Amino acid sequence: MNIVVLDGYTLNPGDLSWERLAQMGSMTVYDRTSPEQIVERAIDAEIILTNKTPLTATTLAKLPNLCYIGVLATGYNIVDIHAARKRDIPVSNVPTYGTQSVAQFVFAMIFELCHSIGRHDAAVKAGEWTGSIDFCFTKAPLIELSGKTIGLVGLGKIGSQTARIASAMDMRVLAVGSGRSHPKPVAGVEWTNMETLLKESDIVSLHCPLTPDTEQLINRQRLSWMKPSAFLINTSRGGLIHEQDLADALNAQAIAGAAVDVLSVEPPSTSNPLLSARNCIITPHIAWATQEARARLMETTADNVSAFLEGRPINVVN
Repeated sequence: MNIVVLDGYTLNPGDLSWERLAQMGSMTVYDRTSPEQIVERAIDAEIILTNKTPLTATTLAKLPNLCYIGVLATGYNIVDIHAARKRDIPVSNVPTYGTQSVAQFVFAMIFELCHSIGRHDAAVKAGEWTGSIDFCFTKAPLIELSGKTIGLVGLGKIGSQTARIASAMDMRVLAVGSGRSHPKPVAGVEWTNMETLLKESDIVSLHCPLTPDTEQLINRQRLSWMKPSAFLINTSRGGLIHEQDLADALNAQAIAGAAVDVLSVEPPSTSNPLLSARNCIITPHIAWATQEARARLMETTADNVSAFLEGRPINVVN
């Protein structure tokens, strides 16, 4: 089998091994591939692995030998799965590799908002502690999580792990789910509706997929329901938030702060309003990217390809 990896650098910048996949065929790994380079590089490919390099219907039509697509991620919107289905090309993703890492990152963001660790570190190194007349000083209010309420929008694998961590920290956990009228009881979680969740939560964390129903779910009206002291966390998809509305709410101190690992367009343009918003932490879509999570991603990708070669494709999304 001729295997082409279109954009392998994000998964493996050099600290993992492609060896298991390389044993399954003749494999070529490109760190990055522009849309204009896809056909030239993959014209003979029978198997394509892609992370964020798009495979449109037009591109797929120019790849006559293609018989399998593996997405090096959970989200698979970069592949035209309908066009692939018409050609009987299975498309597989990797659904659960990042649960622990993303939930951990949620709390890394929460801790930074609650303690301003980076700001205090910078102040110390700038000489403020050396010159202080007191034995300690603070640059921002410090917040204890015990007894606070966290609202989780979505309670899949990552949301559930986030709930477990929150419960261990003696937090009250509210959740809204998929819209089912009678969601399954979950220990330590109170099911509620969106308005109640936003009004009662000290921290709101988004864990739902981006769909037509959830696009810009967090907008001006829903931000107005949140407490002025509340924080918003997004490690899911940037399109869940109306970014200008969030920037306006932050700048008006309608909410206390936000931390987002995802934006509506990635990488962002310099005009993205969140880049200059008050008390808004932005990280470059890295919640998933621990070495441990990427190793699981690599292993499951190899499992997916192996299963396809054995005639029993798994994790198929089309």
